[in-house]
Amino acid sequence: MDSKKTRVRQTFPISKIENQRVSDVTFFNRRSSLYRMANELVDFCDVDIGIVLFSPSNNPFSFFHPTSEAVIERFLNPDSQLSEKTRLDADQARNKVKQLNNRLDAMDKRIEQIEEFEYAQTLLQLSQTEENGERSKWKSIDQLNANEIPTFEAWLRTTVSKMNYRLEKLENEA
Repeated sequence: MDSKKTRVRQTFPISKIENQRVSDVTFFNRRSSLYRMANELVDFCDVDIGIVLFSPSNNPFSFFHPTSEAVIERFLNPDSQLSEKTRLDADQARNKVKQLNNRLDAMDKRIEQIEEFEYAQTLLQLSQTEENGERSKWKSIDQLNANEIPTFEAWLRTTVSKMNYRLEKLENEA
């Protein structure tokens, strides 16, 4: 039996990307990944971090936490204490990030509650349809006219999306 070959674990030789458009796209994707990993380090390990990048077209990009001044001062003088102003700025930046993360968590929980409610409503509607003895959409698909097909298609997309979300949620819980 032949093994299935996929691109998932293939390794590619490291070489300069000559095509400018491909180089730019790769840079921006890798930059996003780098920022995400840096942010995770900040969240999980409570570290100060600084990243400075220049794109292939020489545009500067940076990521600092809590502030650029705090990171640079700590880098230049690792054994000394931060100045009062820098320490206050850093504390203020940390507090702002914590507030924003708390708001984001609250919004994520609210979205999850709404999606769970919509999922429950869909289940309730399906059970009521079956209890009333009405023909479900599955049985009457051949009887749809041209005007009803886009509505049915949208309903199917929504249902599939909700089912995928629920499946992903159940897999993450396990």
